[in-house]
Amino acid sequence: MYGKIDIQELAKFGNLEFVAKQVVEGFITGMHRSPFHGFSVEFAEHRLYNNGESTKHIDWKLFAKTDKLFVKRYEEETNLRCRMILDMSSSMYFPELSEEYPLNKIGFSIYAMASLIEILKKQRDGVGLTAFSDEIKLDTAVKTSSSHHRRLYHELEQLMGEQASNLNKPTKLTDILHNVAENNHKRSLIVIFSDFFSSESLDDITDAFLHLKHNKHEVLLFNVTDKKHEIDFDFPNKPTTFIDLETGEKVKLQPNELKKSYKAEVEKKMSDLKMKCSQFKIDFIDADIQEGVEFVLQQYLIKRQKII
Repeated sequence: MYGKIDIQELAKFGNLEFVAKQVVEGFITGMHRSPFHGFSVEFAEHRLYNNGESTKHIDWKLFAKTDKLFVKRYEEETNLRCRMILDMSSSMYFPELSEEYPLNKIGFSIYAMASLIEILKKQRDGVGLTAFSDEIKLDTAVKTSSSHHRRLYHELEQLMGEQASNLNKPTKLTDILHNVAENNHKRSLIVIFSDFFSSESLDDITDAFLHLKHNKHEVLLFNVTDKKHEIDFDFPNKPTTFIDLETGEKVKLQPNELKKSYKAEVEKKMSDLKMKCSQFKIDFIDADIQEGVEFVLQQYLIKRQKII
């Protein structure tokens, strides 16, 4: 559908805003060649025509170009409020950065969020950021202005460099989600980037999701993982010391002795969480950091198409 864009290579030539622009331009180019071209961001003032509705507002010039029926949108139809939430607990800083692994979960999430800001700009949608670990570190208003976008890029760049200060920081996901539900008074799309590695119970997390839905918010969850290591538990079979990044606890073991039981436990935890999300009509998307952020953009546009 589209080629994976090398973010690390792009990052050598510019700041976060530059990288986001290049990612989105590459994504749009690829999308025009794909089955998803109906979601093109250049059609921000149109939506697909629904059979049976009035043909009064069909854009016939656009039909001639695309062979698809689009209806012109009015300004109030196009505007979406989006709050993006970034988990900055210590587990999000896995894997340790190296030549082999130039991108960790927090870096992947920040590049994805920066690219989403670029799409939200093109759609003239409002966007705000919340970042947290054991407490809220950043919480901005939802705005559409250029100065606000520049601030968001700056804040994300600052967060990108905070790895050393986030050791042994646990996740307080439920408290943050309750806070977001209470303080965002207008219906919004809540987009969450987290690995959901939390000691909080499934019931507590479920209550927070219900609070968001009760307050009429739409929710899109990106479960950010390093699939090779965290899901498939693919490590060399030699004595290895594993460190819990959120508690500092260390354990030494042979990976193959634990692999089967580890994978079963992780699969059950994720399956239970996905089941709860499905019940509440919350989109739960697995996002592997070894894949491109273009997948995140595609899932966002699909979600946006559903709710507008």
